[in-house]
Amino acid sequence: MNEYVGQSVPRKDANDKVSGQAMYAVDIDYIPNMLTGKFLASPIAHGKILSIDTAEAEKLPGVVAIVTGKDWPVKIGLYAGDRDILAVEKVVWIGQPVVAVAAESEAIAEEALSLIKIEYEPLEPILDPVKAMDSKQILVHEKMADYNHSPAFHPIPGTNVANHFKLRKGNIEDGFKQADEIFEHSYSMPQISHAYLETIVSIGHYRRDGTIEVWSSAQSPFTVRYLLGITFATPTSNITVYSPLLGGGFGGKAGLNFEPLVVLLSRKANNRPVKLHLTREENFRSAPIRVGMVAKLKTGVTKQGKVTAQQIEYIWDSGACADYAVNVGRAAGYVSIGPYDIEHIKSDSYTVYTNKPYATAFRGFGHLELHWVIERQNEIIAKKLGLDSVTFRKINTLKPGSGITGNQHRLREDAGSIDECLDKVWSELTKKKKKTPPPKPWIFRGVGIAGFMKGPAQPPNSASSSYVKFNEDGSVILSVGTSEMGQGTLTSLAQIAADELGLPIEKVKIRGDRDTDRDAYTWQTVGSRSLFMDGNAVQNACINAKEQIFETASQVLRVIKDDLVIKNELIFPKGEPWNHLSLSEVVMGYMYPTGESIGGPVIGHGKYIAKMTILDSDTGAGNPAIFETFGAQGVELELNALTGEITINQIVSAFDIGKAINPQLCEGQVLGGSVMALSIATSEQLQYSKTGELLNPSFVDYIIARPGDIPKEFSSYFIENPQEDGPHGARGIGELTMIGVPAALGNAIADAINVQIFDLPITSERVWSEIQKQRPELITSLKKQLMEEKP
Repeated sequence: MNEYVGQSVPRKDANDKVSGQAMYAVDIDYIPNMLTGKFLASPIAHGKILSIDTAEAEKLPGVVAIVTGKDWPVKIGLYAGDRDILAVEKVVWIGQPVVAVAAESEAIAEEALSLIKIEYEPLEPILDPVKAMDSKQILVHEKMADYNHSPAFHPIPGTNVANHFKLRKGNIEDGFKQADEIFEHSYSMPQISHAYLETIVSIGHYRRDGTIEVWSSAQSPFTVRYLLGITFATPTSNITVYSPLLGGGFGGKAGLNFEPLVVLLSRKANNRPVKLHLTREENFRSAPIRVGMVAKLKTGVTKQGKVTAQQIEYIWDSGACADYAVNVGRAAGYVSIGPYDIEHIKSDSYTVYTNKPYATAFRGFGHLELHWVIERQNEIIAKKLGLDSVTFRKINTLKPGSGITGNQHRLREDAGSIDECLDKVWSELTKKKKKTPPPKPWIFRGVGIAGFMKGPAQPPNSASSSYVKFNEDGSVILSVGTSEMGQGTLTSLAQIAADELGLPIEKVKIRGDRDTDRDAYTWQTVGSRSLFMDGNAVQNACINAKEQIFETASQVLRVIKDDLVIKNELIFPKGEPWNHLSLSEVVMGYMYPTGESIGGPVIGHGKYIAKMTILDSDTGAGNPAIFETFGAQGVELELNALTGEITINQIVSAFDIGKAINPQLCEGQVLGGSVMALSIATSEQLQYSKTGELLNPSFVDYIIARPGDIPKEFSSYFIENPQEDGPHGARGIGELTMIGVPAALGNAIADAINVQIFDLPITSERVWSEIQKQRPELITSLKKQLMEEKP
């Protein structure tokens, strides 16, 4: 029986965070002889670098080092090596670092930057991803054919297409012939900021012996170590990456960011460590963002509601570099039809360069975007066919054990049920929908629902490991590679270990900071993979530790190993708790009364590797995920047709997560994810001038949800159809909590007022404008009623 798994155990990191004792990268200021790093960013979106004059800056007292792109002209990136540490021959977005300085103080570094002179030859920028995809005259990367690419990606040299992912199933022409009706619509959403609280901080130390130390606000320190090894042509054994707690990441700190720059500065600054701390504006202009998206969707359907064909084109705006964005486009491409079983599919997912800040991973990894498209289209079709929202979807949803995904892969029997999620949300929405009439005739009420699915986007060889090391008192230190950035996974992993080892949760210590020399390896902390992957590794490490414990205890108690159990810190034969040894007697080695000793210190180790396949490059066929978490979300709202103002009354969510290891943490994820998605759906967008200048690089003008925007009511439900190979049957949930909200919101607006929204964000201005276009007769009628109400 589980004592901790399934319980709402308080977070392991709670005390440090609420007391202000938690250590973040920005707090590291005690490294001897540390310098301040700053960089000069490009003021133009596209142009050749004609000359860089640093002579005056070099004379400034307190300036220790100045570097340009020519000091280390190596392209960096995990999936596509397309980004310069510092611009070399030309600049490709406003905000791209061009020259960097290491100085004794921030003030000196800032003054040095003001003395540097750079001459540019402006080139025409390209900002529209649709135009960029078709352009062969304006190329962001003329030498793309020379870049290193992971074999899973397919750039098209001579264009701005960084990757083209194809999904093919059946015969699309046959599918449309079988349809009674065909629906075609276009959808879009803009680039947005990750808007994490902690801006990026990196400290680099290139030591005199050639070893490298880095302290960074990085989600994936082992990936940073690996890529630094490639960048500086040195073995990973020479590199140590320290990652303290993160003040938010959401994918924005998943790859390699400014770590190479501070290492390069340190190398030139006589091996002194260098710290770079981005301001909020620098973070907006120079750090990675989320991709934008434009999509075209053509759907064939029978009168009975069966989708016969789905043809999709996704165009992803990666900005000036596509290293991580190509994988976003790929992941969205292979799940491009959502959680549905459709016989005929043709989907093309293009990741495209533009002269904007470069894009990277973002919570949901393209799935919020693709489900915005699919679930808005589904609602339009359902209403046209006269079917209710859930009935239409359930006609087409993937069924466990029989459904065939777009990747031509049969859904496992224990994959979970989207139908149960849809039914639960719909039941709650319709049950709670207000029966009283709206207070004014221009106030309309509506409900909307969206279904979705998501699994981790990771390569087939991605792996996790763990070790548990016992202490003299029988407590353990649990080591994993997963980073702590607010998600609470480490607490869930500690719960798993406590149950496996029969320990009180207080006796399981797990650190939130990461040290690549000290901690067990994990591929990355992304994609809602950590609980599943690292959870399995933790279970295996505990099993390995118990084998060692039982080996010793069986000799002392004179029973076979298979008869032993651990409970309440005691080891005893099944059914005989009185015949026991304490863990503390065994885990460091057992000593008989004579002094003879056996066993020794127990350190259990475990590992887990993804069970996936490489996808076919022409069809996308294969198994791309270790699990799929299914879910549904619904929105109930009120809409003022005269102003376009929306009031969200409640958000209802249901997820089939297999097992809620910690229900309170799951609930917290739902609340945070729903609010984040609502913010994205209603206000967030990066806005650019015609020349590529970012117009809203601060939280004054970049609008995120405020407390007054949060719905009063949230209802969250966790369905538990366990997956046999998951830790206690669990699947990931973190990203899922935001995927359905934008589409559900758009569907609720359509339900309320019969107005279709195809583009995000759904601002009051956009709603008002669409009502004017689509329902002018309604506005005329409401204005008349309003005038009649006036005294």
